[in-house]
Amino acid sequence: MAYKGYMIDLDGTVYRGRERIPEAKAFIERLQAKAIPFLFLTNNTTKSPAAVCRNLADNHDIHATPDQVYTPSLATAAWIQAQNNGDATGKSVYVIGELGLKQALLDIGLRFNDVDPDYVVVGLDYDVTYHKFELATLAIQRGAKFIGTNADTNLPNERGHVPGAGSVIALVERSTQQKAFYIGKPEAIIMEQGLRRMGLKKQDVVMVGDNYNTDILAGINAGIDQLLVYSGISTKAQVRAEAVQPTHSVDSLADWEV
Repeated sequence: MAYKGYMIDLDGTVYRGRERIPEAKAFIERLQAKAIPFLFLTNNTTKSPAAVCRNLADNHDIHATPDQVYTPSLATAAWIQAQNNGDATGKSVYVIGELGLKQALLDIGLRFNDVDPDYVVVGLDYDVTYHKFELATLAIQRGAKFIGTNADTNLPNERGHVPGAGSVIALVERSTQQKAFYIGKPEAIIMEQGLRRMGLKKQDVVMVGDNYNTDILAGINAGIDQLLVYSGISTKAQVRAEAVQPTHSVDSLADWEV
């Protein structure tokens, strides 16, 4: 089937940590050659879109622009803005996360507050500590809105499947006895915002990813077709057991015609 646009996961789909996936590079280049719009829709909140593009170029020889990258950091900032009639100035946030997440929230006018913030946003943090968990827990207990960037329990890289943001968020969920409000895949929120960024309709786009529980469920939840590639997290045995099957699946992106 010919699609007018592609939403494409990164970790496990386009690369595995620093390990290249040559078929993915060729797939992106086929899209570029045919001028087919694409958006890298990643659950990685640690990097800004510009940093994601630098990583793609420097480590994988894949060339894109920051406006072709959409992250839960940007989606979280957009959601908070929407909750405040487009102006979050004057609101405050406590963040467990890396620079990519913090910068996106600063960019919309939020100020950092570790005592009584309006929002607590938790994402992947490579230097997470007990003290950070303590501050987040207490702020949520005081009434802050608890937002989780994404529910990925693991991330595939060259060493294996390491802990993801969902594992960090789960500790705060346990300590507060409260479930986070999730923004990233598999939630429909980030998919709908991605569609707006692309200027396309649901029926014109396909979501490409390696993880049934995030990428594929995101497409299912948003009513967008899905293409599962077996290059990362999900295995054929696991996917066969699911009640809802992906729209399409391939062993490699080399097997997909654009």
